[in-house]
Amino acid sequence: MRSCSVAGRSCLRAEMFPRMVSNIVWPLQRHVSNSCQRGSSTVPESHVRPLPSQVHVVICGGGIVGSSVAYHLSRLGWNDVVLLEQGRLAGGTTRLCGGIVSTVKHISIETQMADYSNKLYQHLAQETGIQTGYMQTGSISLAHTQDRLISLRRLVSRLQVMGISCDIISPKQVAQLHPLVNIHDLVGAMHVPGDAVISPPDVAQALSRVAANNGVKIYEGTSVNHVVVEDGHVIGVETDRGPIECEYFVNCAGQWAYELGLASEQPVTVPLHPCEHFYLVTRPLKQALPHDSPVIMDLDGRIYIRNWQGGVLSGGFEKNPKPIFTEGRNQLEFQSMLEDWDHYEPLLSALLRRMPSLEETEILQLVNCPESFTADMRCIMGESAAVQNYFVLAGMNSSGSSFAGGAGKYLAEWMVHGYPSANLWPLDIKRFGVLQSSRTFLRHRVMEVMPLMYELKVPRWDFQTGRQLRTSLLYDRLDAQGARWMEKHGFERAKHFVPPGKDLLELDKRKTFYKPDWFDIVGAEVTCCKEAVCVIDMSSFTKFELSSSGDQALEILQHLCSNDLDVPVGHIVHTGMLNDRGGYQNDCSVVRLSKRSFFIISPTDQQVHGWSWLKQHIPKDNQLHLEDVTWKYTALNLIGPRAMDVLSELSYVPMTPDHFPSLFCKEMSVGYANGIRVMSMTHTGEPGFMLYIPIEYALHVYNEITNVGQKYGIRNAGYYALRSLRIEKFFAFWGQDLDALSTPLECGREFRVKFDKGIDFIGREALLQQRQNGVCRRFTMFILDDHDMDHDIWPWWGEPIYRNGRYVGMTTSSAYSYTLARHVCLGFVHQYDENNGAKLVVTSEYVNAGDYEIEIARQRFCAKAKLYPFSSLFTQKRRKDEMELSSFQGK
Repeated sequence: MRSCSVAGRSCLRAEMFPRMVSNIVWPLQRHVSNSCQRGSSTVPESHVRPLPSQVHVVICGGGIVGSSVAYHLSRLGWNDVVLLEQGRLAGGTTRLCGGIVSTVKHISIETQMADYSNKLYQHLAQETGIQTGYMQTGSISLAHTQDRLISLRRLVSRLQVMGISCDIISPKQVAQLHPLVNIHDLVGAMHVPGDAVISPPDVAQALSRVAANNGVKIYEGTSVNHVVVEDGHVIGVETDRGPIECEYFVNCAGQWAYELGLASEQPVTVPLHPCEHFYLVTRPLKQALPHDSPVIMDLDGRIYIRNWQGGVLSGGFEKNPKPIFTEGRNQLEFQSMLEDWDHYEPLLSALLRRMPSLEETEILQLVNCPESFTADMRCIMGESAAVQNYFVLAGMNSSGSSFAGGAGKYLAEWMVHGYPSANLWPLDIKRFGVLQSSRTFLRHRVMEVMPLMYELKVPRWDFQTGRQLRTSLLYDRLDAQGARWMEKHGFERAKHFVPPGKDLLELDKRKTFYKPDWFDIVGAEVTCCKEAVCVIDMSSFTKFELSSSGDQALEILQHLCSNDLDVPVGHIVHTGMLNDRGGYQNDCSVVRLSKRSFFIISPTDQQVHGWSWLKQHIPKDNQLHLEDVTWKYTALNLIGPRAMDVLSELSYVPMTPDHFPSLFCKEMSVGYANGIRVMSMTHTGEPGFMLYIPIEYALHVYNEITNVGQKYGIRNAGYYALRSLRIEKFFAFWGQDLDALSTPLECGREFRVKFDKGIDFIGREALLQQRQNGVCRRFTMFILDDHDMDHDIWPWWGEPIYRNGRYVGMTTSSAYSYTLARHVCLGFVHQYDENNGAKLVVTSEYVNAGDYEIEIARQRFCAKAKLYPFSSLFTQKRRKDEMELSSFQGK
């Protein structure tokens, strides 16, 4: 590449390279279309038309994302819609992004969105007459190491069962598909023939044209200054051209979505932050690169390479990204920002290593454009918890071309029908809390996120920035005792405890798809839970209190919960809070503290989601009081057969089942501390107690428990041990196994549904219909039969399930069972019609009659499938009998 040697990098100044056109703003279009010329648009000029005074929906943002939302809303019959763009349509990041449409994503819902986008773009030109630059080139993801190849093999296993053609190929096959690629250091690659490239601004224009033809009104040069909120609902917007009343508002403002979220009476947190993103474009090669040359994703080199007008376009995700605009908005339409060749040099070197023949190719331009990244590398979509009918779709993490079509479809469904057709919890804006809204937090986090885009991510990796944000009062004490930490919803939770003498730093560095180094550590914690007593700090659990002056609290919970909450004071009820389709909005434990007061315990990541669901359905009644008391209590899980001995000694109260029955709560004294809520449950099926301790007593109670517990062999344990225990007991967790599409009948939890309790709870009609028709999937436990834990790749989650050689579902959770000495996977079994793929009823006989395999990174392992009733009261003996352990132990 001319003047591009490392030694000559100081000469790589912008003024040395010819420009494609003066003041270039969109260098990626294969043909400069009228839609992208300044002063030209596919919609009427907005200045000649006054704004409407009232509409049903206002969308802010006219890039490819906002245009997709408008397109899909109009397709669903919502045409009273206004799309407002502060500059020109497709004038922001859409105009400058690389236009790669790839289904190679690590989260299934992202793959589904990208696959839909690909199919939509493929036919958009025919539908609209606008050439969108769509070209099905395919993509090749390169692997430098065996670990990267394993990661790609895991992806292939998942993508193939989702109907996406892909396979692992050899380095020689890479060279055949793309002769410019240097293959000397490769161990393999993944080929996805269906991936494509597009011209994003032309796609946005095409989507907007269809929307406009269907009645959507589009206004350029119109800024939204304020979103008007009244009584927790959107009622309108204020623009620089006047107000508009509306019932729905959609924030598709890209990198400005954060600031726009704050521009209302009730702020809406949109945790994203922009970074500079660099790519270069070259002049055509001496032998022009074919238009259908596959996109190269050199993940270990941190770069991507695509064809552009016979030359190449290459960008990447450097290790030292540059966050921008932390202070706020400073420009309307993006112009290409300053070039920074010194900053881009590592990516340029990687490009030349991968394609050495480019050494003499002339560079046309180094483009610097802002891209917004989110706090967890996943886009943000859904309805805000703070304001009803305020929807957000932003934070594409440099994948806007891939996600826009599918994300717009799902968001439009969400708005029109009240729910999307797929599980969007991994992308739901309610997965975040206000704690992620700090500018400092976001700036530091995206500096970690951007390099991670192409980083090898082995199972159970953790972010390193923005840590120790939410901690238990016991954090320092546990940390000093060897706790290794992970983060959930911003809360630090102990994974496991490293015994004295272990090399902590070395242990943290070793990451693998195989047997992990913490295997024996967690095994010892599990053994202690089963034979003695362990204490686990579970303070991160979400905790609400609902009370009333009369029976209002009971009445609303009876309406929200599928189980019967009208139980004696002190009883604990495990129940789902369901939606109208019978799916789980929440899976919780409810304690009746008094006749008019209830304590609701939910998973950690339900703090915003669960609160929003309760507030949405609780009537505005001065007699009802809902409080988030998560921060008020430290929660300790005392697990094991000797737990009752420890508590008996500390409280001078008998803790045997005769005196303290299962699923019961008493307020007790523990040591010197009063008012401890002691509950006979552990969330694992093992004997023991949960203690909810007012925070001022936390250290005292923990010290007393550990001191008294010494004689009973007490030790600390972490969430990895908890995970192993709950999975071998076939306990499903919300957010991992259960979601808004999972029903109790599909999960063997019908005994937690009280159809005859006399109150028409949410989801009841859907469940009655499902009970009559039969379920189309069943939650099932799989025990791997021929898996060598020491030498085979481990299952983690997301592995395909095969029955009699046919795909029937995916695993949702996996863990090693130290009791069974086998890997255990949980997942849903479906039955598909062999002719048309339609879902058929799944009976217990169907599940039990099949021969099963779990596919892990393209290798299948035999598995035994089991269906069990869910119960927290199973004894270990009954478990062993039911699972026919003798058949395993004899092998």
